[in-house]
Amino acid sequence: LERYAKFVKERLEIEQTYAKQLRFTSCLSFYSILNELNDYAGQREVVAEEMGHKVYGELMRYSQDLKGERKHHLQEGRKAQQSLDQCWKHMDNSKKKFERECKEAEKSQLIYERLDSDINATKSEVEKAKSQLYLRQHMAEESKNEYAAQLQNFNSEQWKHFNVAIPQIFKNLQDMDGRRTVKLGEMYQSFAEVEQRVIPIISKCLEGMVTAAKNVDERRDSGIVVESFKSGFEPPGDFPFEDFSQNIQRTGSDGTIGTPKTEGGKPDPKHAVSRTKNKLWLFGKKPKLPPSIPPPPPSLPRFLSGHFQPPKFSTERIANHLSKIRNAKSKIPSFRAVKRGAPTLEDLSHLPPEQRRKKLQQRIDELNKELQKEMDQRDALNKMKDVYEKNPQMGDPGSLQPKISETICNMEKLRSEIHKNESWLAEVEGKHGSRSERRASADVNHHAPHGRESPEGSYTDDHSQEHRSPPQPDPHEFDYEFDDDDPLPAIGHCKALYSFDGSNEGTLVMKENEVLYIIEEDKGDGWTRVRKQGGEEGYVPTSYVEISLEKNSKGAVTYI
Repeated sequence: LERYAKFVKERLEIEQTYAKQLRFTSCLSFYSILNELNDYAGQREVVAEEMGHKVYGELMRYSQDLKGERKHHLQEGRKAQQSLDQCWKHMDNSKKKFERECKEAEKSQLIYERLDSDINATKSEVEKAKSQLYLRQHMAEESKNEYAAQLQNFNSEQWKHFNVAIPQIFKNLQDMDGRRTVKLGEMYQSFAEVEQRVIPIISKCLEGMVTAAKNVDERRDSGIVVESFKSGFEPPGDFPFEDFSQNIQRTGSDGTIGTPKTEGGKPDPKHAVSRTKNKLWLFGKKPKLPPSIPPPPPSLPRFLSGHFQPPKFSTERIANHLSKIRNAKSKIPSFRAVKRGAPTLEDLSHLPPEQRRKKLQQRIDELNKELQKEMDQRDALNKMKDVYEKNPQMGDPGSLQPKISETICNMEKLRSEIHKNESWLAEVEGKHGSRSERRASADVNHHAPHGRESPEGSYTDDHSQEHRSPPQPDPHEFDYEFDDDDPLPAIGHCKALYSFDGSNEGTLVMKENEVLYIIEEDKGDGWTRVRKQGGEEGYVPTSYVEISLEKNSKGAVTYI
């Protein structure tokens, strides 16, 4: 319920801010420009959609068709070339066969002539050589005829290839490229037409933006600002003349000269305490009122004390206002959630001792967990390496060595970090040894509010506010609280256990063993409001001081 209530509250503030801004003509014009930009973006979406469907989609589809057609023409060209190559191979084979048969016929003729002229050769050998000659001559003649036919066929196919087939293929490719060029021009035109169709609407959007810009009225906006933030201050009246010579005894003739009295002894309302006490002064502190004149001492003669009446001011009103200011609850919780603005150091030395100790201990625990994980990973890798060494078929043991080395390196780094943080923790615990008894008594007598630990831990339910900064009020928001002539009463005193630099706005610089006055107790956020003997006020960490409250204030409690 609280979380939802917080959400509703934040939403309510957003709605109020939004409604307030809509009253300004500049905000209304900006809202109109955003609406026009929305329409402008819609037209750009129309352009993108039409370009996608009518231009890009058509180009991709036509490109695929052209690729298929080009592939078909190139395949036809390859087929024609392959057919011509096949004819050339047949012709070449028949030529080689004819040449071979002619050589065989010539050889047979030489053998026949040699046997025919040899007287020792038998008739049968001569006849056999003669028949062989006739056979070779016949085969040569057939090879000659086949070679002639193949040659004629190749010449015919070659003429068709270079004069018919190839020119036709080139013509088809040329026609295809012409159609591609025409289609590209059409797409150029479609691209421009898509942009041209939305130009009128875009022009109207731009005209609407120009109109919205012209509707900005600086006088009206200035009037709204003045109406929203006008202070209602009234100029102060003239200061009255204060005659300090009235105590001097005058002669009778001088009695007619004197300071005029205000009617009925009532003060001039112009010089009363300003009714705008709780409002902000823009250019600095409020102008201080003139102090009231004290009553005449009782030792003065009766005739002098009755001779004149000094100007009276409404001291009761002033006392009433001062009592209200003293008893009013401080508005500091409204800005106590501001985070500390100091930079974060590695050793956390910028934090109070108790916070630093807790943070260091938490960091050491996290590093020990990481170290344990790395050790478990190293053991697992070593076991896997042993398994690989025993069973080489499962994997290469050498492949795990880089990972093992990396794990060992990470372990060394973590050990170094743990050692460094432990040294810082030992340093903090050494400083806190002398304060352990005092802190134990503080735990008994000074319990933190519900939902928080002690102010030293600065723990709250909201984890984002773990380290709260000292209250940093707006430089003008609470001027009327801290600029009063009468300071807040002291409710106790404290002794500084450590030095504090007070670098943030609203904090107070203090030195070790310095004694300070307490003017406001710790509200549970770890900060106490104190005042120095010189009158300087501010906030210091509660864990840095030893506090003692007066017995007659706030329950008569004394704690450290």
